[in-house]
Amino acid sequence: MKFEIAAGKPAASLYKLAFILAYITIFYNFLEGLISVFFGLEDETLSLFGFGVDSFVEVISGIGIWHMLTRIKNHGEESRDQFEKTALKVTGFAFYLLVFGLTVSAIYNFFIGHKPETTFWGIVISLISIVTMTLLINYKLKVGKALNSNALIADANCTKTCLYLSIILLASSIGYELTSIGGIDSLGAAAIAWFSFKEGREAFEKAKTGKACGCEDH
Repeated sequence: MKFEIAAGKPAASLYKLAFILAYITIFYNFLEGLISVFFGLEDETLSLFGFGVDSFVEVISGIGIWHMLTRIKNHGEESRDQFEKTALKVTGFAFYLLVFGLTVSAIYNFFIGHKPETTFWGIVISLISIVTMTLLINYKLKVGKALNSNALIADANCTKTCLYLSIILLASSIGYELTSIGGIDSLGAAAIAWFSFKEGREAFEKAKTGKACGCEDH
C-alpha cells in the first residue's frame, strides 16, 4: 500500500527516511552506550554506566524496529513475525537484568556513601542525547503520520522514554556536581532502573499481545 502526503512526497521517499532514522537510532545508541559505559566505569558514576547499558539494550530494540519497518513496507501493518517477538523477549530480559544490577548497586552505593570521581561527562552526554532524541521523536512522528502508520507513530512515542532517561541523567549529574552528595548518583541510577523495568515489562507485553507500544495511547 502506498501513501502520499499533502506535498506529494511519495511513500518510497518516506520509507527511505524512516529507514535512515532507524539506522541513526541504532548507531547512535551503540555509540552512546560505548562512551557512557567507558566514562561510567572511569569516573565510577553508576547512573552514567546504567544509562550506557540501557543504550546497548536499545540497540537490540532498534534492530527489532528496523525489522518491523521492513515488514510494514513489504506487507503492511500485519501481526508481528517470530523475529520481532524474539527480539522483544530478548530486549525485555536484558532490561530486567539491568534493573537487577542497577538496583542492587544503587542500594549498595547509597549505604556505603560512594561518590563518583565526577559527573561532568554525564552532563555532556545527557545534553547531546536530549537534543538527539528530541529530533528523532519529531521526525519519526512526522514520517509515521505521513504514512498513516500506527506502529511507526507508536515507536516515536516510545522513543520518549529515552528522552526521559536523558533528563534523569542530566538532573542527577548536575545535582552531584553542585552538591557532591553521592546519594544523588545512586538515586539517578535507581530512577533509570525504574524506567528500564517499565521498558522491559512493555517489551514482554508487546511480544504477548501484539500491541504497537504500551505508550501508544499516551
